[in-house]
Amino acid sequence: MVRCPECAVEIDVDEDEVEEGEILNCPECEAELEVVQIHPVHLNVISEDDDDDDDDDEDDEEEAEAEPEDGDVQDEAVEDEEEDLE
Repeated sequence: MVRCPECAVEIDVDEDEVEEGEILNCPECEAELEVVQIHPVHLNVISEDDDDDDDDDEDDEEEAEAEPEDGDVQDEAVEDEEEDLE
């Protein structure tokens, strides 16, 4: 048995049946819990703020990936203009 770090309810978790990094949900408060240790089982609450930060990071990566494509198009346009001038 392990206690939910959010609401302290006892959760029946068998250390032989979970893996480190696994995500569980508290049956009482429905908090998302990450298994950070299995002998003995230790859980950490996954806060919603962390999820938002991760989403922002993903958006930043997507924007960063998109920027070079736009830059390439602009470079091609500049090259075309230079060719027209010659």
